Amino acid sequence: MVDIFAALHNSEERQITFAVFQLEGAARSWWNVIRTKWEREQTPRTWVNFVREFNAKYFLPLIQEKKEDEFIRFRQGTQSVAEYESQFTRLAKFAPELIMTEQRRVRRFIQGLNVEIQKDLAVTQINTFSDVVDKALRAENARLQVRNFQVRKRGFFGGSSTQGDKSTPPKFGRGAGRGRVPGTARGTPPRGGQKGRGQQRSASQGSSATVSRGPCGFCGKPNHTEDNCWRKEKKCLRCGSTEHQIASCPVQP
Repeated sequence: MVDIFAALHNSEERQITFAVFQLEGAARSWWNVIRTKWEREQTPRTWVNFVREFNAKYFLPLIQEKKEDEFIRFRQGTQSVAEYESQFTRLAKFAPELIMTEQRRVRRFIQGLNVEIQKDLAVTQINTFSDVVDKALRAENARLQVRNFQVRKRGFFGGSSTQGDKSTPPKFGRGAGRGRVPGTARGTPPRGGQKGRGQQRSASQGSSATVSRGPCGFCGKPNHTEDNCWRKEKKCLRCGSTEHQIASCPVQP
């Protein structure tokens, strides 16, 4: 309502008439009592007198003190600078003595800003309230751009690292891809004249011992089938002979 009065340049008499027109119910009854009182005491019908009477009824000192404390404790927090300025202006009217001058208003506004923005404003020349709001908005925007650049930079290098890891083939233990004859040490040929159990079985079954087949349907062991299973054919499990069993095998392990 005050903003409307300022825009229309209304007289104080018209301001009071317009304000009273908005009152309803108990508020209208309250005004009828005040109007009678003014007529009896010959109180001037000014806007200042109306606001004083209105605040005495509907804006008690306790409520005003709470609003003033809220303004003193008010900080930017997670709000943007624009949101902080709007709330600051709304609460400032409840503590006019704290912002009586432009310098005090500017100082109070800066005190409520986040610390990082306060640091940016510490090295700038500020004369008016509009000036401090503009510089705070610019500082916030600059910090936001730096933060977005750092996020994009981390994402770029993080993606490159991932691609580099994918281009490196995995390794599966020592000696991966190298085959050797079972039962022998690395780089050591088998002893002459003696065939190990694994070598004899591989030769008789016609395949390399490193190739996995089976399991056998008779004994359940791998690397052979039921058709050439030594256990099924009752052969020696060490040398493959049908003349004796492994317990009496003359071939030394």
